[in-house]
Amino acid sequence: MDTEGTYDARGTGAGRVPRPAGPPPAAPPPHAPPPYAPPPPGHAPAATPRPPLEEWLRTPRPRREPGVWRYGHTPRPPERPEGVPDRSLLVGALISVLCALLLWSLWRNGYIPYRLVPLKLFTPGDWWYAGTFGGPRTIEGADALTVYEAVLFGLLVYGCLRLGNWAELFRRHVAGRGQPFLALASAAAAALAQLLVWKDAVPVVRPVLILVASVFGGEIYQSQSVVNVIYALITLGVLWPFARLGRWRALIAERRGARPSAVPGAPAAPPDAPTPDQWPELRAAGRTDAAQALAAEVRTGRMNDVDVARLRHAWAVGRSHPERLAALDEAVLRVGGAATALHPSGARDLPVRTARHDLLTGQVRIGSFADDPHNPYARRGSGAALEPALLGTSLLAVGPPGSGKTARLVRPVVESLALQALAGQAAVLAVGGAGEPLGPDESYDVVVQIGDPASAHDFDLYGGTTDPDEAAGVLAEGLVGDVPGLDSRRAATVLAQLLGPYRTVHGHFPGVPALRELLDGDRAAVEALREALGSGGHTAMLRELDARTRQRGGPQDPGPVLADRIALLDRPAFAPFFATGPEARPFSLRSLEHLPLRVRIDLPERAHAEASRLLTRLVLAQFTAVAAARTDRSLFVCLVLDDATRAVTTETVRGVRRLRSANAGAVLTLRTLDDVPEHLHTALLGGVGCCMAFCGVTTWDGKRFADVWGKEWVETREVAQHAVFADQPFTRALHGLRKLVTGKAVTRDAVTVRRVERERWSASALAYELPAGHAVLSLTTVDGQHAPPLLVKLDG
Repeated sequence: MDTEGTYDARGTGAGRVPRPAGPPPAAPPPHAPPPYAPPPPGHAPAATPRPPLEEWLRTPRPRREPGVWRYGHTPRPPERPEGVPDRSLLVGALISVLCALLLWSLWRNGYIPYRLVPLKLFTPGDWWYAGTFGGPRTIEGADALTVYEAVLFGLLVYGCLRLGNWAELFRRHVAGRGQPFLALASAAAAALAQLLVWKDAVPVVRPVLILVASVFGGEIYQSQSVVNVIYALITLGVLWPFARLGRWRALIAERRGARPSAVPGAPAAPPDAPTPDQWPELRAAGRTDAAQALAAEVRTGRMNDVDVARLRHAWAVGRSHPERLAALDEAVLRVGGAATALHPSGARDLPVRTARHDLLTGQVRIGSFADDPHNPYARRGSGAALEPALLGTSLLAVGPPGSGKTARLVRPVVESLALQALAGQAAVLAVGGAGEPLGPDESYDVVVQIGDPASAHDFDLYGGTTDPDEAAGVLAEGLVGDVPGLDSRRAATVLAQLLGPYRTVHGHFPGVPALRELLDGDRAAVEALREALGSGGHTAMLRELDARTRQRGGPQDPGPVLADRIALLDRPAFAPFFATGPEARPFSLRSLEHLPLRVRIDLPERAHAEASRLLTRLVLAQFTAVAAARTDRSLFVCLVLDDATRAVTTETVRGVRRLRSANAGAVLTLRTLDDVPEHLHTALLGGVGCCMAFCGVTTWDGKRFADVWGKEWVETREVAQHAVFADQPFTRALHGLRKLVTGKAVTRDAVTVRRVERERWSASALAYELPAGHAVLSLTTVDGQHAPPLLVKLDG
């Protein structure tokens, strides 16, 4: 495969890449149009719209709190305090209108005494007739009265709007419905206002004409053009507040095609700034030709989201290697972006997707935060997503069978990591029982089906190492790490005393039958190994074998336990597996150190449950050891265990803690925390950064999660009712009549507000209040940001 020298890791060759489980899909020609990105989920109906790649690239992805789906995220409007009910709001608005009409009628008909006194105090006395109720004597007095009435009318309208809470009524029942109802309602109100103004039912026109004449003189009205301009200004002045309320300008701009910013408050980009689909990072680096070529492929649909993520990652990695950037630039111009820096398998997408992915942020959407009082107001309704920054702290999910751990968590996470592997950013190892829905074989580069003779790959029990002590330590953890009272270090010493001499003689570690014979102390096997060591002059290894011979059969000898455990793998169903000779081609987890592989291991859980548990422990121990020993940590490596029952040991908990600093993570699922030794509950829950409790957990498990998530300060409101005792005969009679009618004594409420410390989620709430298809999720990023436990509605 031609990768143009821009993708292969340093020091790797084709011989070290394990062959895929099936033939790799052929790379499409450079000009063959791939499906639009991102493609729809595999279970989505055919009518589901697919956004073009250009729109997908231009969609904003604002920075948000950990776990929030950033693709096209729009923050919720600020929370409003609980207002009055709609019925009370409408009644209050109606009463304010009736009161305003009554006051205005009393004013116009002269029933309000001393109504002209304030006006007479500030105007000449010869404008008015004598007396308190005297009206205007001159034209100036009549004009002053007209302006005075207009000002009072405006104050009356303002007071009616404030007292009747018309602003809240407008926000709730008009503005809350959005466009175009808001514009239509404001236009209807503007038309009614214009009618009332020009019918002189509302004092606007005459006061304006009087004020203009007093400022510029009455001669200004001799020009009909000036009069028309004044009338036009009055019309616009009446329309302006309704246009502001109805947001006519934004509606017109949207109808003309000018899209407003999808994120309120986001700074607007300059008009000449390049959009993401024009590859601005390449233009800024001076590689305009490559940017134009990639923009053309995006525009014509010859690339998908995996291609974009792969090339962006290749450019980011190549910044420290100018020669790689030059080769990548040349490859883009020669064969196109869709055929440049391809994954070693040649694949550019998965055969099927069952979740929503955003490869620019590395997120996969697993659901949405429920509209629940446990969740902060700003999070409710937002999408819930996972990404490598969260999985790097490792995730523990606990829930009974059927709660959705595999379909709604494990499968989306594995898909996301597989897509990132195609983009050269991650490597994934998925381990589950045979038949579990972890994706088709075509979605993986390596599929190890232990116990299936048709499997194209074997599994290396020793993790690909050549150091006997290292191999013995990992193998001992997998064999007897769950045995209480047995020190795995003593078991590792026993294994090292056998593995070292055997490798010295044969050049490789023993297979399962040979290792079982040595652990059982088979005399012929031990003597043959001793003779070979003696004839070869390997004195140091001969001492190791003699030490093992002396210690065998002692009271604290772990050899019999190791022999019993290795016998679980020495079964006819596993005869073709775990070979170590020169003809063996086992898959080693060390391939994940530098290659973006997609690996799946199927375990025979139904037929060989104990052997599957042993292999799961061994895989977890090998993964933690390999991930921590990596020298090149540019790739994010993740292990996904679909069932970690009896796989967690003391050493693996320590190894999981070390994954955060090694750019690696693990996803562990359990049916219950009781599947882990009790003394490891605290260490395990404290060692992972993300915890997830599915619906159906027991109160015992809920209590442990409640302890991990801690408490928070909340305000409580207590209402106490106290009886009201009347001293006066009339009041006592009214209270008696009220009790006779309602059947309840007259009481008054005493409200007490206190701040108390309560659990974020109690054990009973986790056990009995979680709806089906929901889970409580707490998150931590690798840089230390936290998200409190939130209720998530899972949609897979």
